[in-house]
Amino acid sequence: MKRLLLIAIAAFAITPGAIAHDFDAGAIYIDHPMIEEAPPSARVLGGYVSLYNQGDEDDRLIGIESTAAEKVELHRSVVTDGIARMQPLTDGIELPAGEMVWLGSDGTHAMFIGPDKRYVVGDELPAILVFEKAGRVEVTFRIEERSTTRAPGHGEHAQ
Repeated sequence: MKRLLLIAIAAFAITPGAIAHDFDAGAIYIDHPMIEEAPPSARVLGGYVSLYNQGDEDDRLIGIESTAAEKVELHRSVVTDGIARMQPLTDGIELPAGEMVWLGSDGTHAMFIGPDKRYVVGDELPAILVFEKAGRVEVTFRIEERSTTRAPGHGEHAQ
């Protein structure tokens, strides 16, 4: 029984979800950038991430860049008359001082358009988050299994 427990603990310790996946950019803490695995024919990938502004000043995510996609846009899903549409967030996403913003809530997300290859669970897609004040920060978006619900923060993504 003890041996079985040790094996289970060791197996969990080496799973991708158990590995720390966060980045710092001055006052901005970037937690668990991820993309849900898309079907093979997908020409877009949705990116999600938690952004914590631990500073005393507001900041703004003004864009995301990646050599692994033709372009990356910040979007919000908006439902009008029962029809969902993607609305580009051309002014970026506000990061109020002392607060957390989750790209994934209220339909906000990063849209990786024209990925350079098929990304599968376990792959990582390189990107640069561009902040108005914190500057440019290199991150990786980890490809994870598609889930029916998402929650902010590392290790809280429903599987």
